[in-house]
Amino acid sequence: MVRSMGPISEVDMTYSMDCYFRQTWVDRRLAFLSDKDTLALSITMLERIWKPDTYFYNGKQSYLHTITTPNKFVRLYQDGRVLYSSRLTIKAGCPMNLENFPMDTQRCPLKFGSFGYTVNDVLYVWNGKRQVAIADDMKLSQFDLIATPAANQTDMLKSGEYSMLLVSFHLQRHMGNFLIQVYGPCVLLVVLSWVSFWLNREATADRVSLGITTVLTMTFLGLESRTDLPKVPYPTALDFFVFLSFGFIFATIIQFALVHYFTKYGSGECYFSADFSSDSDSDEDDWSSRRTIEPLEGPGRRKSSTCAGVVPRRSVTINGNTRLVEVIPLSACTISSISGRGQQESWTSGLPSCLGCGKASVHQSPGRETPYLPPSQAARPSLTFHPRSHRRKKRTPRFNSVSKIDRISRVFFPLCFLAINMSYWYAYLSRSERIQRRTDLPA
Repeated sequence: MVRSMGPISEVDMTYSMDCYFRQTWVDRRLAFLSDKDTLALSITMLERIWKPDTYFYNGKQSYLHTITTPNKFVRLYQDGRVLYSSRLTIKAGCPMNLENFPMDTQRCPLKFGSFGYTVNDVLYVWNGKRQVAIADDMKLSQFDLIATPAANQTDMLKSGEYSMLLVSFHLQRHMGNFLIQVYGPCVLLVVLSWVSFWLNREATADRVSLGITTVLTMTFLGLESRTDLPKVPYPTALDFFVFLSFGFIFATIIQFALVHYFTKYGSGECYFSADFSSDSDSDEDDWSSRRTIEPLEGPGRRKSSTCAGVVPRRSVTINGNTRLVEVIPLSACTISSISGRGQQESWTSGLPSCLGCGKASVHQSPGRETPYLPPSQAARPSLTFHPRSHRRKKRTPRFNSVSKIDRISRVFFPLCFLAINMSYWYAYLSRSERIQRRTDLPA
C-alpha cells in the first residue's frame, strides 16, 4: 500500500514514496496445529527462518523506518504461510520525457525481485486480490496519479533468469502553477510590447526603452523557468512558448527600427501651432532691434541661402502680418539663386514655401531709388524682424504623425499571436491526450 508520494524531481529524474511493502510465501516446515489461525512472531524470528532476498532494481536510496522501533512485523499461518510487512521509503529512478512539459504524463516504474535466487528457486507473482493499493487520502502537489498498472516479468541476466515484479505509476502534471508563473506573464509582456504601436514615431526614447525593458524581463523569465528542469538536449513545450513570446517582443523592436528608418526627420511636422491671445507682461524672446539676413556674396551673383538665421519662435513681418514661426523645416527653406541687379523679388520667392504664406516684404526707404552698388553688394535685400509684442502665446496641440507600419502592426501582431497560440495549444493538448490514452492501455 502506497501511503504518500513525493518529492518528484525532474532534475534528478527520481521519485520517492512511503509505502507498506508486504511479502508472503509458504514454508511447509513452519506449519502447525493450534486453536489460533495465526501467530504473531517477534521480528527476531526473521533471523531464524528463510526469507526472500528482495531488492529494488531501479532503487537509488531506500530505507526502513526504525522510529520508535523497526516498523515491521511477521505473522505465521497454520499452513506454513508467512506474511512479512515493513514500512519503507523508496527513492527510485524515473526516466522522464519532457518534450510536452508542462502538459506531460510521466510513467515512473518500480521494479523489484530476488537478488540471488533464479526462477528455479523463487517465482514472484502478484496477489490477485491486492496488487497495488493507494491510500484514499493521498494527494500530490504537482501531479495526479491516474493509473498503477502492474505486471510480472522475467529478465535474463548473465547469472541466469530471474523473476521480478513491475509496477508503473502514471503521473499527470498540473498546469495551474505554470499558467500563473510563466504563461500568464509571457502573454502580458507581449501585450505590453504592443503599447509602442500607439506611441508616435518621433518618441524614439520611449519606444526603445519599452522594447529593451520587455526583452530583458522576458529573458529573465525564460531563464527562471528552466531552473527546475534538467539540461535536456531537446526543447520542451514551455521552451517553445517562451521562445515564441521572446520572438514577438523582439519583432516589436525590429518593427520600430523599420518605422524609424522610413521616418524623414525635418519633414515639417509641427507638434503645436501658436496663436496670439490677450496681452501679458511676458517679455520672453523679445528683440530690441532689427535683424537683417543677407545672402551669401559672390562676384556678380548671389548664391542660394537658407533660413539658418531664423530663430524658432520669433515674430516676422510677412505682407504686413505678424506671425510666430514655431517650426521651420530646413529642407523647405532653400532660396533660389539670384543674379544681377534689380531682382530683389526673386530673392524672396523661395521664402513663402518655407513659411507657408505670401511673399515676404523687403523694406527700403520710400521715394528713393535704389543706388548703384558694386556687384558684390548689389540687390542685397533685408528681411526685417520686429520685436515681439508682449502677448501671451497660446499653444494648440495637433495630432502627431502616425506611421502606416504602426497602423498595420496594431492589427497584424495581435492576430498573428492569437493564431499561433491556438495552434500551439491545440497541438500540445491533443498530443498529451494521445499519450494519456496510450498509457491507459493494460500492460
